[in-house]
Amino acid sequence: MTPAVREMLSRYNCETGQDYVNALKEIIQEIALLGLWRAKFFEHAAFYGGTALRILYELDRFSEDIDFSLLKPNASFKFQPYMRAVKDELEALGFDVSIEERKKNVETAIESAFIKADTRKHLIKIQTPENISDRVPKTALLTVKLEVDTKPPGDFQTEVKTLLLPIPFSVNTFQLPDLFAGKIHAILMRNWKSRVKGRDYYDFVWYLARKVPVRLAHLEARLRQSGGWIHKKALNQEMLQQLLKEKFNSLDIAAAKRDVEPFLKDKAALVLWSRDFFMDLLERLKVV
Repeated sequence: MTPAVREMLSRYNCETGQDYVNALKEIIQEIALLGLWRAKFFEHAAFYGGTALRILYELDRFSEDIDFSLLKPNASFKFQPYMRAVKDELEALGFDVSIEERKKNVETAIESAFIKADTRKHLIKIQTPENISDRVPKTALLTVKLEVDTKPPGDFQTEVKTLLLPIPFSVNTFQLPDLFAGKIHAILMRNWKSRVKGRDYYDFVWYLARKVPVRLAHLEARLRQSGGWIHKKALNQEMLQQLLKEKFNSLDIAAAKRDVEPFLKDKAALVLWSRDFFMDLLERLKVV
């Protein structure tokens, strides 16, 4: 384990196997960001989504994927030129990974790639106690998905945030009101059939607790692009609250809790969850 990785790992109070896996995945995510910075990726794109909220804004739950948005539409954008820099960065810090670009069966605006690593091998690399690492199947694969939206909706603002490990570097990211808009768009439009992504609802509470307003223009742009808002009139706060009420009325609370629990250290954060709980929170929702 390199000194830089040891320092990164020291930030976590790992006790369980899931704790170590979460920490390992997040360290890989941050090193990937460093590789993208070296390759000047952030001159063309911004970091957004739950992992941006976790790494840059101290969201108290772990996140799986790394999501980006181009700063302006570019249908010819390809991830491949940047993946070499990500792989080089990870290998320089002792990680043995493969990176695969996703082949699309249908034409979409999303470009994807996957960082893959042997879970057990890398838990041993970061000196996970043997009684934990030995229980991990030899075939277990740690995967981090990277996605970039090549046709971003407009009306968002970005800012530059600095990370200090493994070395100081900077990341271009959406501002919090735009990240909140993206999260509400996910709540309203995510269609996973029988699966509920409780992480969306956990993040919703996080934003409200910190009095972050929603950038309404960016949310409307996202909803119009995805077909979630087809009216001629502009979306306003009252209309947004009604859309969320309808969503909360159909929320499977138990399924939402099951989804988010593996990403939390303190499960007590979910004790108050109920449909009435989320309905009451709507009074705190502010827009900008």
